[in-house]
Amino acid sequence: MRERLAVAFGAATFAVAPFVLEALDESFLLSVLTRMLAYALAAAALDLVLGYGGMMSFGHGAFLGTGAYVAGVLLHHRAEGSAVMEWPLRVGGTAEVLIAWPAAAAVCGVLAAAIGAISLRTRGVHFIMITLAFAQMVYFLVLALPQYGGTDGLMIPSRNVLAGWPLAGDAPLYWVALVLLALFLVFARRAMASRFGLALRGARMNERRALALGLPVYRLRLVAFTLSGAVTGLAGAILANQASFVSPDLLSWQRSGELLVMVILGGQGTLFGPVLGALALLAAEEELAQITEHWMLVLGPVLLLVVLFFRGGLWRVVAGVRGDA
Repeated sequence: MRERLAVAFGAATFAVAPFVLEALDESFLLSVLTRMLAYALAAAALDLVLGYGGMMSFGHGAFLGTGAYVAGVLLHHRAEGSAVMEWPLRVGGTAEVLIAWPAAAAVCGVLAAAIGAISLRTRGVHFIMITLAFAQMVYFLVLALPQYGGTDGLMIPSRNVLAGWPLAGDAPLYWVALVLLALFLVFARRAMASRFGLALRGARMNERRALALGLPVYRLRLVAFTLSGAVTGLAGAILANQASFVSPDLLSWQRSGELLVMVILGGQGTLFGPVLGALALLAAEEELAQITEHWMLVLGPVLLLVVLFFRGGLWRVVAGVRGDA
C-alpha cells in the first residue's frame, strides 16, 4: 500500500509539474526535469541488469551515448540533405521520432547483444572490466569520427518531430519522455513478475541451482542485457534532443559510473528506486553546483552517508520496501 501511494504521488507530481512551473513562471525548469526523466529511464533499464540479473555492468554509458549519437547523426544528415551511408543501401537522415528513436534503440540493442554475448561468458570483476573495456572502445571510436565533431561533440540543428509534430520547446519533449518512462516501468514490472523475471532472479541468487534445474541462464542474462542496452539508447536519444548537442562525454566510463550510483542510491531490484535515485542525484548536483564550484567534494560524502545508512536505497525509506539485492 505504501509503495502504491509513493508511486501515485510521484506520478501525480510529474503530471502537474508543467502547469505548476508555468504558473510560477519557471517553465525553463521543464528542460531540467526532462533530463532527469531521461536519466531515470536509463537507470531503470540498468536495474534490469544490476538489480534483477546481478550483473555489475560498467559499460552502459556506451549505450547512452550511442543512442544519443544515432539520433543526432540522423538529424545532422537531414539538415545537410546528405546520406548517412550510400552502400549497400542509401540511408538518409530523418527527424521523425518514429524512425530515429527506434533506430537508436535497435543499434544499441545490437551493440548490447554483441557486448553481452562475450562479456556474459565471464563473472565478477572480469565481467566489470570487459564491459568497461568495450565501452571505452566505443568511446574512442566516436572520438575518431571528425565528421561528427570528434572531441568537440556534435551540434544538433533541430529537434525530432513526432508524426509531423515538432518537439520544439520544453513541454512536448517532457511529455514524450514522461510517457516513455511510464510505459517502460509498466512493461518492466510485468516482465520481472513473469516467468522470465523469476528465472532471471533465480539465476542471480543461485546460478548453480538454476543450471541444475535446466534454466538457460546465459540466454536469460543476454536477453536482459540486450533489452537494457536498447532502452538506455532510447534514453540517449531523449538527451540528444533535450540538449540539442551530443558529447562524447555521454559515452565515458564516468557516465557509466553515474548510472550505477543512481541505481544503488535509489535501491537496486526495485525499478522505481533507480528512478528516485536519478532524480535525487541530479537534483543534488543542480543545487550544489549553484552553491559552490567544488560541489563534488560535498556530494561525495553525502552519497557515502546515504549508502552507509540506507543500504536498501532511498526507495526503501520512501516506499517501505526492500530491493531484491
